[in-house]
Formats: sequence, C-alpha cells, structure tokens
Amino acid sequence: MISLEKTFELQKRGSTVRQEIIAGLTTFLAMVYSVIVVPNMLSTAGFPAESVFIATCLVAGLGSILIGLWANAPMAIGCAISLTAFTAFSLVIGQGVSIPVALGAVFLMGVVFTLISATGIRAWILRNLPSSIAQGAGIGIGLFLLLIAANGVSLVVSNQAGLPVKLGDFTSFPVMMSLIGLAFIVGLEKMQVKGGILWVIIAITIVGIIFDPNVKFSGEVFKTPTFGENSLFLQLDLQGALQPAILPVVFALVMTAVFDATGTIRAVAGQANLLDKDGQIINGGKALTSDSVSSLFSGLFGTAPAAVYIESAAGTASGGKTGITAIVVGVLFLLMLFFQPLAFLVPGYATAPALMYVGLLMLSNVSKLDFDDFVGAMSGLICAVFIVLTANIVTGIMLGFAALVIGRIVSGDIKRLNLGTVLISIALVAFYAGGWAI
Repeated sequence: MISLEKTFELQKRGSTVRQEIIAGLTTFLAMVYSVIVVPNMLSTAGFPAESVFIATCLVAGLGSILIGLWANAPMAIGCAISLTAFTAFSLVIGQGVSIPVALGAVFLMGVVFTLISATGIRAWILRNLPSSIAQGAGIGIGLFLLLIAANGVSLVVSNQAGLPVKLGDFTSFPVMMSLIGLAFIVGLEKMQVKGGILWVIIAITIVGIIFDPNVKFSGEVFKTPTFGENSLFLQLDLQGALQPAILPVVFALVMTAVFDATGTIRAVAGQANLLDKDGQIINGGKALTSDSVSSLFSGLFGTAPAAVYIESAAGTASGGKTGITAIVVGVLFLLMLFFQPLAFLVPGYATAPALMYVGLLMLSNVSKLDFDDFVGAMSGLICAVFIVLTANIVTGIMLGFAALVIGRIVSGDIKRLNLGTVLISIALVAFYAGGWAI
C-alpha cells in the first residue's frame, strides 16, 4: 500500500485504492461496448472480425495500462470509434486502400503522432486550438457516428434522386430494435445505471437469439485467444504506406487524430481536476505520448487507431484520480480476450444504439459554444456540419479554421487571432488546395 501511495500519489490526489478500483470498473463498463462495435465496423470493410476483436482488446488493455503506469492518469485508451469510422468508411471503402496498406498507414500515423507528442508539437496545437473549433469537431463527429449507425441498420438509406438519404424500412426488425435500444440507453443513463450501454447490447442480443433466425448461439462462451486463420497481426504493409499516393492518407490520419483525440484528454483531465495553475494537464506530455504510442500497437496488431476514450469521464466522475483507474480498465480488457465467442454473437442492430447514443452525447458540445463570439460559434458549426456532409472529419476542421480566420479578418476582430491558429489554418487549406486530402 505504501508503494502504491508513493507511485500513484493517492493521498495527495484525495483518493483510495478502493475508490480507484470502482472508478476503473465504471469506465470499463462504459466503454467495453467498443470490443463489439469496432470489429463490427471494420468487418464491413473486409477486416476479419476475429482478428480485430483480439487486436482491439490488446490495444485497449496495453494502452490503458501504459497511460496508468507512465502518466498516472485515470484515462482509458481504446480504438477510437471516430477513427474506426475513418479507417473503414473513408480509407478502405471510400478510397479503396487495401487493408495491409491501411494498417501500415495507421502504424506510420502512430510514429508521426508519437513524435508530435514527444516533441511538444501536439501540446502546442492544443494550446492554439480554438475552443469553438474543438467543440465543433465534437459535434460533427457525433453527427457522423449517428449517420453511420443509422445507415448500418438501414434506418436511413441512400436516395437515388434528390437529397442523398431517406428513411428506410421503419418497421424492419433491425430498425425497431435499434430505436428501442437507444430509448432504453437514454433511460438507463438518466438513472445512472452502471454499464447501461452494455446491458442494452446484451438484452437486444438475447432478443435477437430468440426472434432473429440470423442470430445463432453456438453454446460457446470461453475461447483461447487467437487471431484466427485470417490474422492481421504484423500484416501491415509499410512499404505500400510509404508510397507517395498513400502518404496524404497518413497525414490525414495524423491531422484527424490530433484534433479528434487531444481535446478528449483535455476534457477528462479537467473533470478529474488534473490541471495545474496555468490550466495545463498534469503529466500532460506523458498522457499525450501514451495515447499516440497506442496507435503503434493498433498498426502492429491489426485494428483502428487508438485514443483516450471520452467514457473515461464516467470513471473520473466516480472518483478516479490516478493511474490505478486506467490499470484496472486495462486488466479487464485483457481478460475480455477469453470471451471472444460472445462478442461475435452480437448483431449490428444491438451495437447501433450504442453508436447513436455516443453520437448524441457528443452533440452536447453545442451548449459549450459561446454565441457572444459570433464568428467563433459559426466557425464551430461550419466545422460540425461539413464533417457529416462530406463524411470527412479533417474536411470539416479545415473549413472551420478557414471560416474562423477569414471571419475574424472581415469583422475587424483580428486581434483575437493568434499566430498558431493562422499557421494551422494555412497548413490545412494548403493540404486541400494541393489535392492531398482524402
């Protein structure tokens, strides 16, 4: 206990081992749905689900333990849902990038991302990221997740004429289960039921086993962890990812990860009171680097890029203040490796409500926009709207930055611009003007 006190500063931060374990369990229950959702999403792009499940558990387990031990932060790491969507729907399906090359791009992104974090560039970006753009990106990613989930169960489908989408078959079993599941999640979260998302996924899966002939339970619960016959472990194609045509993909992944994940760490640290007197994250450099190193694991094991999960806030709200919280989460994810059959039993319409709920939760960023700063608020909304309209996170961020800089100049409010914001804006616009965007 003395060693734990010294290593994790329990007394200094006002916590106990029991409190940290409870917080870790809470965070795990809040984000364990990811080991079901991530394989489901990537499998639509041709990734073997069995291999992705193992990789996702390993990334979450090792990444969370790393940030807990090294940064002493109560933050859990997992495969980011937004970056999973980026990998599956933008890279592999949208751009036709092969899976090995996509994994090579993820690994290279992790290398660049780690260098950016270790050298302080990421912290500099965090200091120069306008709050309105950060909040707008959160709103847009939320809308993007809603669209992906709704389309996945055919709640909305492509429209051959007029606007791009229309309502699907409202009375179909997957659509009804998804909407009922979403309503249940909202109700359970309102009642603060621990692991409400997970319980809904389990309940809908049971209903599917009973009423859906496509969902069949083999009777197997435990299984020795294996990547399967179509293993993606060490199958990344680095040479292919280094081709000039693919390097913009790496850059786009880096840009997406920087703006998508960095704000999450700042938000969780703020809730856990882990900010110093200057408003900077305590052990922020180590936390940021742990986050980026985890994406190296992603490329090696064969899954989507990693990031600190916003669900970490569930644990910090339960009293998590040290790295013990993250270590508990990591150990639990490693134990999940043995429950592979149960994860594959889950139908898409059981995980869709979780994606929809996370998306809706991210829309709460609208309330954080300062409409007294009209240019800032509108730039944030431009960022949000064009993320979902273009199905590309970086595109929305680029347009938001451009609108902010131009809007400030036109309105005579140039004094509110800093050099960092202008440089980031120029870099993003040049990225698109040069035709390197994906």
